[in-house]
Amino acid sequence: MKRILMGLMAATFLTGPALAEEIAPAIIYDLGGKFDKSFNEAAYNGAEKFKEETGIDYVDFEISNDAQREQALQRFAEDGRNPIVMAGFSWSAALEKVAADYPETDFAIIDMVVDAPNVRSVVYKEHEGSYLVGVMAAIASESKTVGFVGGMDIPLIRKFGCGYVGGAKAAGATEVIENMTGDTPAAWNDPTKGGEIAKSQMDQGADVIYAAAGGTGVGVLQAAADAGKLGIGVDSNQNGLQPGKILTSMVKRVDLAVYEAFMDAKNGEFAYGFNNLGLAEDGVAYAMDENNKDLVTPEMLEAVEQAKADIIAGKIEVHDYMSDNSCPY
Repeated sequence: MKRILMGLMAATFLTGPALAEEIAPAIIYDLGGKFDKSFNEAAYNGAEKFKEETGIDYVDFEISNDAQREQALQRFAEDGRNPIVMAGFSWSAALEKVAADYPETDFAIIDMVVDAPNVRSVVYKEHEGSYLVGVMAAIASESKTVGFVGGMDIPLIRKFGCGYVGGAKAAGATEVIENMTGDTPAAWNDPTKGGEIAKSQMDQGADVIYAAAGGTGVGVLQAAADAGKLGIGVDSNQNGLQPGKILTSMVKRVDLAVYEAFMDAKNGEFAYGFNNLGLAEDGVAYAMDENNKDLVTPEMLEAVEQAKADIIAGKIEVHDYMSDNSCPY
């Protein structure tokens, strides 16, 4: 009887969820590269966490231009890579085509919704997290003029900016200076121009500047630090890029989206459809660590935590620019 029970237990373990799928995961980054210190790097960190925990390796690819998107995606699918995760909204057109050609392959796209039976779409309520860092910016600002530097001028980045304006003005900012870096994908990876825009905003009185611009934001944060002003990072926790000079970072859990896509596939639990992650789901947050703890006052912490609670409870409704391409603040 003991031998029979042991056999049944072994069979159960062999067929359990942890061994349900043999996977060959892949991730493809957006323009700017996986070490952009921002969005792409957050995706890379999620893949690395999965690899460290499971011992399962993955392949990745960094595109250098938009023309490579469909080719890269098709190559991974043809090679039997599964699941395949794409970081960035710009993958949607290529994914719509390739997903239809490879119905047995699981795909996940971050920052865009693609309606297909074998696709998981993960988007975020960036406006909620941006509202919180706007509150912090306004309280930290001595001039009550704060800045926002976006990357490519698209509705998604306007969504960051609008949320930031709402939080900053609610907390006492009198002016929010907003600039975009450009209208092509090159806007994501131009730290020199980012620094120039930041200097221009500081010349107009801004003493706290939020950068939502991928690799370009590194230049924004550098310029602010060099001028003795404060920066605010985005996507990844960028506080350590300029310790003591970055007020906080609006963290978007892109790492978690990648990690969960890989892990769910490994466990035979990969689900499809649409996920929209905000403060209530821990999809966005403001970053606190050793690098910024001396910059965040008790007053600031109390105010931002109250705003967070009110947003989650529905007492504060942060306007979503994507809903009507307008910003009422």
